[in-house]
Amino acid sequence: MSSRRRNQPGAKAETSTRIRCTIYTRKSSEEGLDQEFNSLDAQRESAEAFIASQKAEGWTCVPDRYDDGGFSGGSMERPALDRLLRDIEASKIDCVVVYKVDRLGSV
Repeated sequence: MSSRRRNQPGAKAETSTRIRCTIYTRKSSEEGLDQEFNSLDAQRESAEAFIASQKAEGWTCVPDRYDDGGFSGGSMERPALDRLLRDIEASKIDCVVVYKVDRLGSV
């Protein structure tokens, strides 16, 4: 970035930090999951748009999908959530985006 852009009034500074973001989606029942566009897709679309809105802050969406269709938020025993937690521990992910916090668990 040129120093001229940085010094312009109202110019938004771009960051060089890369934040690897992923999206976690969950739906309690399997009802409707066989549809071409379902609740998990809607959650993902919304979260992808949010991550894209943070591009100037260095946010980038990793391609891995963490989707738990047909799993209750009342239990932490969910295959995609287990994989997500392992990937966080392995430092593969910096940020998790969810449509609503209740997608992670019962609130």
